Amino acid sequence: MNADELKKRNLENEFVFSTSRSAGPGGQNVNKLSTKVELRFSLLLTSLFPEKEKEIIFRKLKNKINNEGELILVSQSERTQLKNKKVVTEKFYELISKALTIPKKRKPTRPTLTSRLKRLDNKRNRGLIKKQRKGSDGSPDDN
Repeated sequence: MNADELKKRNLENEFVFSTSRSAGPGGQNVNKLSTKVELRFSLLLTSLFPEKEKEIIFRKLKNKINNEGELILVSQSERTQLKNKKVVTEKFYELISKALTIPKKRKPTRPTLTSRLKRLDNKRNRGLIKKQRKGSDGSPDDN
């Protein structure tokens, strides 16, 4: 599922934003303005995701979900509150879409003929090198 499909579900109605003073760039305004934006989205209370999707999101994003079942994301990289709000919403959509995409199953493949021949050739060469180190009677050479 991509971010555009998620945006059609009107998830923004259930976003809870809170702001605080940022530790990032801001110049003279850094101590005066609240530019850090925190997005909270309650996965337990939302009806916009089916139960199966909720389970997948809980499993894959468990480090970003608190005990109350809220997904918490923070942005403080920009100088303005509005830009940080946009950044954190984009981050939310990317995380959810990445969590809901099903990874492709790996097809087991066999090594190619050339890779097998190359491996055997390397083994043969290594054996010859070791054989040359030994003397004619088979004991190690004392140089």
